[in-house]
Amino acid sequence: MPRLSEVIAALENLWPAERAESWDAVGTVVGEPGQDVTRVLFAVDPVQEIVDEAVKLGADLLVTHHPLYLRGTTTVAASTFKGRVVHTLIKHDIALHVAHTNADKADPGVSDALAGALDLRVVRPLVPDPGDPDGRRGLGRICELDHPLTVRELAARAAERLPATAQGIRVAGDPDATVRTVAVSGGSGDSLFDHVRAAGVDAFLTADLRHHPASEARAHGAHDAHQPLALLDAAHWATEWPWCELAAAQLDEISDRHGWGLRVHVSKTVTDPWTSQFPSPGAPN
Repeated sequence: MPRLSEVIAALENLWPAERAESWDAVGTVVGEPGQDVTRVLFAVDPVQEIVDEAVKLGADLLVTHHPLYLRGTTTVAASTFKGRVVHTLIKHDIALHVAHTNADKADPGVSDALAGALDLRVVRPLVPDPGDPDGRRGLGRICELDHPLTVRELAARAAERLPATAQGIRVAGDPDATVRTVAVSGGSGDSLFDHVRAAGVDAFLTADLRHHPASEARAHGAHDAHQPLALLDAAHWATEWPWCELAAAQLDEISDRHGWGLRVHVSKTVTDPWTSQFPSPGAPN
């Protein structure tokens, strides 16, 4: 039975904290280094619903993709919802560890898991990590399809393969256009449009696309010799959830190698904040 410090060391080896963006808040948030760990739960969000699930499961460690405190705090009072999370974790001896942009950049990382869920073949990172001489780490991934699909078919595949959310998949572009190459980025991806255009791909699948960046990206494509870039916008949570399965499998392999006997679980609780969606009458579909 490993101690928390041993499990955290293994996780830090997968996703070193120094590879996170400077603004990020990753690493261990709650936890006693000497405590024993037998059961681990992976999830996207460190919200109360997930923490309650960890309590019910009897987990000793919760690993999430999103930070609990990204910008710091002056209180962990239980009267605040994040403070209540901290109190619940400590009361039940559950540690919390966060792997965010360091997991985005990892090899394999968040976008590899997203590509794998869609049966896309990863070619290279969209934004390579200059510190990786092998050119495998970085943000996003440039991918190829085994055979061409239309934008409509690719969107249908994403809707089927990614966890169900109220949003589903929004599409900008000709649904009958042919797609051979795709850029993917788990989570919010509209800061990467310059890299997507430079890659010359047919489509970009990500989340949280805002009006102006998406509109400008479409306008750029309309004036290029290349066919206009198709945009596929999925729910943020749904694009990052496949990483939980990948990360759990990585920890399972480490546990087997060390003879730890960890029981590793992935939460299937949907923590996407949007709960319903009502199409406008007469809207294009």
